[in-house]
Amino acid sequence: MASGIAATTRRSLVPARMDRLPWGPFHTKLVIALGITWVLDGLEITIASAVGDVLREDATLGLTAGEVGLAASVYLAGEVVGALFFGRLSDHLGRRKLFIVTLGLYLVANGLTAFSFDLWIFFVFRFFAGMGIGGEYAAINSAIDELIPARHRGHTDLAINGTYWLGAMLGAASQFVLLNPDILPVDIGWRIGFLIGPIIGLAIWGLRRHLPESPRWLLMHGRADEAEATVEQIEKDFTDRGYRLPDVDDSQALEIVRSEKVGFVEIAGILFRTYPKRTVVGFALGISQSFLYNAIFFTYVLVLTDFYGVPASTAALYLFPFAFGNLLGPLLLGRLFDTIGRKPMIAGTYAISGILLAITGYLFEIDALTAVTQTILWCVIFFFASAAASSAYLTVSEVFPLELRAQAIAFFFAVWQLVGGVVAPWVFGTLIGTGDRGLLFVGYLVGAGLMVLAAVIQLVFGVEAARRSLEDVARPLSAVRSTGVHPWETPGS
Repeated sequence: MASGIAATTRRSLVPARMDRLPWGPFHTKLVIALGITWVLDGLEITIASAVGDVLREDATLGLTAGEVGLAASVYLAGEVVGALFFGRLSDHLGRRKLFIVTLGLYLVANGLTAFSFDLWIFFVFRFFAGMGIGGEYAAINSAIDELIPARHRGHTDLAINGTYWLGAMLGAASQFVLLNPDILPVDIGWRIGFLIGPIIGLAIWGLRRHLPESPRWLLMHGRADEAEATVEQIEKDFTDRGYRLPDVDDSQALEIVRSEKVGFVEIAGILFRTYPKRTVVGFALGISQSFLYNAIFFTYVLVLTDFYGVPASTAALYLFPFAFGNLLGPLLLGRLFDTIGRKPMIAGTYAISGILLAITGYLFEIDALTAVTQTILWCVIFFFASAAASSAYLTVSEVFPLELRAQAIAFFFAVWQLVGGVVAPWVFGTLIGTGDRGLLFVGYLVGAGLMVLAAVIQLVFGVEAARRSLEDVARPLSAVRSTGVHPWETPGS
């Protein structure tokens, strides 16, 4: 086996050359073209939530309350299926093909949702729109991490993931026009709402089509010449603009053998045998933040209306400061994840979020808050929790080998959504329905405890990936050690 590998190896500096690039117009264009995914998802979920009550009217689709809730579950199921399906294809066929296909699927499916005329057609289009967004999570996170220089990777990932809340703010603002019967007929406004996302996505379609394939992906899949040519073109864009690029030391070269398609059994072995500690960290970070977000965000308005007497017509106004706090967290704290480091910042944001939630829950339980002070405290909590949640996606996208990066993201995303997305809203909706502050406080304590536990697990088992090359954080399966064997043949840490 060693002789066969030695005969087909290729020595390359492609990863090191990508990491030594300064930030430039190429990276800005990349962030705009790919980062739109999170804006669209935030917009999508907010609008879908806002139009739920309208869709119960006979003049629209005449859905029942249960069918409105089921529509949200259908969209979630689509996200999970899309992440798993397109994640595997992204690792096999490439990042570029998939981030074009997934955006196209979302644009078409969500656009057609606006023309739904009955329940089942609505469900079908919602499922496929969810598939498009779920596939985007896997393909886009992979592409961004592989194209952004190591010293910028952390805060760039956090900022992009945080823009979900920009989309949420846009969605919340749009409902004041689209769902106002004095401005638009009741059966027209909700349809226009589902067209906003496709219009935004279509505007950046051309920009995304001109992005290159990940040179790292090309290199690991036996297309070294294409990888070299792609990096040369990216470098030329910098030198033509007057940038002076430093030389790359030959000691940073990787020796690569063509990667074969990784099967499900091998993936399971890599996640649970080669990198068991990293897998535990991925579960802990993702499940805790998903539980927290789905518990609070999806019952946010219910708490305001049931416990503080806020009219349903004005409750949505409280979403703006909440979303703004979520948006600011990753933007303002992001650089610290690259300077102070991943382990202390991830553990710190998780622990602070959990502790503040426990304190806020206690103040809620003793009836010491008003709707305004409750919202202020939630804004403070989620300033930190938003950065924590974004760091969960960053973690699972950078601590596993390139050849299964998108599949790893998809796998963890699916587990997080199925656990946090299904369990938390139902549990907290039930607790709120009892009207018992004490029981709801217990629910908040559970969420707080999960966040603090995740912080401890991160401190003990987390990987310090700040400013490190992806190939240094997790050696590619295609890389050859000096012994001439694949690194994954011997279990690692």
